This record gives sequence, C-alpha cells and structure tokens, in this order.
Amino acid sequence: MTEKTKKIIKIVKNGPFLVYGGIPLIKLIISEDDSRYPYEWLEKQAYPQKEEYALCRCGQSETKPFCDGNHEKSDFKGIETARRESYLDNAKEINGPDLILTDNHDLCNHAGFCDRAGGISNLVLHSDDSQARKTAIEIAGNCNSGRLVVWDKETRKPIEPDFQPSIAVTEEPEKGVSGPLWVRGAIPIESADGYTYEARNRVTLCRCGKSSNKPFCDGTHIMTGFNDGDESIKK
Repeated sequence: MTEKTKKIIKIVKNGPFLVYGGIPLIKLIISEDDSRYPYEWLEKQAYPQKEEYALCRCGQSETKPFCDGNHEKSDFKGIETARRESYLDNAKEINGPDLILTDNHDLCNHAGFCDRAGGISNLVLHSDDSQARKTAIEIAGNCNSGRLVVWDKETRKPIEPDFQPSIAVTEEPEKGVSGPLWVRGAIPIESADGYTYEARNRVTLCRCGKSSNKPFCDGTHIMTGFNDGDESIKK
C-alpha cells in the first residue's frame, strides 16, 4: 500500500492535519431530545471526495475546515501535549450487572451526551434493565471523544458502533459553537515527531487551536465560542 492510498492522518508541526487515503469528510450536527439533552448526530453535509487534503488545526483559516496557511501568519503553536499511553491505562471502571463502563476523563470534550436519561454511570449500574442497557450503549457510541466505552460484562468485549474510516466536522448548535474533528474507524494519527497514537474507533481532534490536550479536543472551543462560520449555529 502506497503512502497515497494508506488511510492516515499526519500532524504537521505547528501546522494542519494532513489526511491521506481518500478518507470521507462529512459534517455532523448534534440534535437534542425533548429534555434538551444531546441525543444524536445528524448528517448535514458530505464534502466532495478527495484523495488527500489538509484540515485546519489553528482555528484561523478562512476556508474552514480546510487549511489556507494562516497558521504561519498567526504564529500558531501546536505543540502536542496529550499523554502517550493506551486508553485503558488511564481509564476508571464502573461495574454494572450486565455492562462495564470505562471512563478516561482526560479525553472529555464536553459534548454532553453522557448526562442524558439520568447519566450513563447510573444507566450502567442498572444495565440489567433492557432500556437502561440500550440507552447506555447509545450514549457511549455518541461520545465522539471516545472517553466512554461500554463493555459486555459476560464477553468482556467493547460494544462499539460500526464506523467505517471517516472524519466528521462537528457542530454543536445548542452551545452556539463549532466542535472538533471526529475521527472514526480507527484511523492512524501520526504526531509531528513520527509517533503514532493508539488507533481507536472514536477520537476527537482540536480544530480551534486552543486545546490543552493537543492534538485532541478538551472542550475549550465551548469556552472560547469557536465558530467556523456555519450560519446555523450563530446566536
């Protein structure tokens, strides 16, 4: 497999995310339930298919989500500070009757799905109830950062959405902000110094340029009011 056909995301030092291998790029928007909790992701747009492209990492591009070189003009400092360990090395575990929840809080981007229906921890503790089990699985699957993973207690296997490799530009209209890049389907992510992060089914990458957990999102886009120009989220 050549470099051009291999699906991979490469991080440029103080620059963009370079995407190779024809990875589909879409836009997803958070939809709320009747109680105003984040409930599901709805597809809003599919971008034209490209074999390779560069995605903005500094938050300053005039052509978001794509890079236009403004990271150089703005003197963007994109130093990667995220821990280089596996997900489970820093995850806490909650045991329920039918499900186990693992929670790596360092990955939280505050999307808010975990608060629905009384909270995922409570749902897992009551996972012998079929509805609680179903809802807990839905919530974990919608946790785009991959902070939360539910496991079948009998098989000890994770219960994960079947994502094909893709990247989603996310929007969070209930907060009035644009969200991170949601990388799905265990796409390898290579750091600027050549290190490859653990490939996971769900991770989120910072695109506002302000995360303290680069290259991953830590929710800072909410505090700074990051908006990529999408008219639907402007207050």
